[in-house]
Parts: sequence; structure tokens; C-alpha cells
Amino acid sequence: MRYGFYTLDVFTDQLFGGNPLAVFPDAEGLTDGQMQKIAAEINYSETVFVLPPVTETGNFRLRIFTPKRELDFAGHPTIGTTYLLGLLQPPSPLVTTTWQLEEPVGLVPVTLHYKQGQLVQTELTVAQLPQTKDSAPSCEDLALLLGLSIDQLQQGEYEPQAYSCGLPFLFIPLINEEALNRISFNPSVWQNLLAGQWADCVYCLAPGDPSLGLSDNKLIHGRMFAPGLGIAEDPATGSGVAALGGYLDDRLDTPGSHHWQIEQGKALGRPSQLQLTVVKDGQGIRAVKVAGRSVLVSEGFMNLGN
Repeated sequence: MRYGFYTLDVFTDQLFGGNPLAVFPDAEGLTDGQMQKIAAEINYSETVFVLPPVTETGNFRLRIFTPKRELDFAGHPTIGTTYLLGLLQPPSPLVTTTWQLEEPVGLVPVTLHYKQGQLVQTELTVAQLPQTKDSAPSCEDLALLLGLSIDQLQQGEYEPQAYSCGLPFLFIPLINEEALNRISFNPSVWQNLLAGQWADCVYCLAPGDPSLGLSDNKLIHGRMFAPGLGIAEDPATGSGVAALGGYLDDRLDTPGSHHWQIEQGKALGRPSQLQLTVVKDGQGIRAVKVAGRSVLVSEGFMNLGN
């Protein structure tokens, strides 16, 4: 059997930027084991397999695999796959349209934004609002994990804390982008400190303007490390940015629609831009949205024999 696939760069409008993604748009007939082996063979941070929906309201069903395991939810695969499907199976007419994607976390609404008949970007709304639990390790231990001094980590209001919208992340705010660039991640410390914990993906953050609090910045720099998923460092992490919405929301007092640009991937030579929107009212957070652009890179076939 031959299965067609495409590769894209996600959260970028430039070829060879952003986060690479492989998508099999017609994956019927593949077993769980084959999907996992294919994801390991391709060795991108995620590979997506598209299947027919199993609910009345779903448009497509997505299964998302890292080289090591399947995920309940992931941002850049959702954003990039929707962009590809918008090219292969465009809505008619070519106007802004929202599809419902079935993922293990639930139905994920994704909006395809068109401008003058051209697909510009895609935007997901999380199926699961951010939740937090578990206390973070000490700043002393986290400084050791990152190869930094403890005074390069923020504390107080912006202390480390874990959040999840389907995939948990431990957020570690640093004092500035210089500290972010100086990270020397220690996998051995990670193994002893975070392996097997609820949030073992490490997302480090730095304010664009160090004179302002993280939630008051419109630009935030980030780096994400996930050894447990087989990802040494990720150039763009949509599920992490979605969960970041919960971290920032808990530090915001003003209702309304709040927007941030997250820049990631510079350390890997793959700059990425992710747009985060948090909508809250007097009762709390109501919606988290992550948007970005994608670029189609290649297409091909994988031969799996008879």
C-alpha cells in the first residue's frame, strides 16, 4: 500500500521556518502500530493522520503522534493540518469558514481565514479550557535544569506553574530574553526532576519588555523542551501557547479580549510566530485561541508493502 503525505512549515510564512509537520490526509487502513512507526521514521515533532469523522458534527478526525507516543491535543499539527485540508478540500465559496476537528481531547473548532480568495491563516479554539494543578519544583532545581542562576528566574507573581489545555506544560518565566538564550537544558536533571510528572514539558518564557510584567507584554519570547515526547527542543508549540493563556489569564484583572504574539524557534534557526487570544469576563476565562500561518513544503508517498 502506498500512502500519500505532505510536509508543511507551521507558524511561519517563510519556507524552512516555523515547525515542520507531516500529514497523511487519507490514513484509512493504517493500524495504531503503523502510525507510531511512521511518526518515528519521519521523526518530526508530530505527524498527523487524517481519518473520516465519527461524530455528526465533526468534519475530520485527527490522530497526532510524536516519535514516541500519541497525543490528545497539539497545536501546530491542528493548525497545519487544517491549512493543508483547506488547500486540498477548500470550502465553497472561499470565505472564512470554521471546521470541527475530532481529537482525543474533544471537538476542536478551527477557523480558516481567507482574504481575496486566498487561505491566509488558521485559528483554533481550545476544546478544553486551561487547568492547573501540582506545585512546581523549586526555583533552585529549575535553575539547575536550565543551566542558569536562580536570579535569572522570575519569582513572586510570575513564579513557575503548570497548565494544560490537553497537554500539560510547566511554564518557567525568566527575567529577559538574554537569559532565555543562555539556557543549557540538562536532560539528566529533567529525568530526575520531571520525568513521569503531570507536566513534564518545559516551556520557558521571557518578556519582550522586561520593564513590564509578562501578562502586560504584547510580545513574549519562548523556548520549549520535551524529552518525554522525544523532542529535544520545539520550534513552535501551539498547545503550549494555548496553555500559556491560562497562566496569563490568572494574572489579568481586566475582562475583554487580550492578545499576545509569541516568538519561538530562534535558537533553532526556525523563527516562528504564534498569535494568542484570551477572552475573559467577570466570571473568568471563556475562550483561548491560537492562530498562525503555514507554508506547504513537499508531497510524496510512503510504501508500506502489501
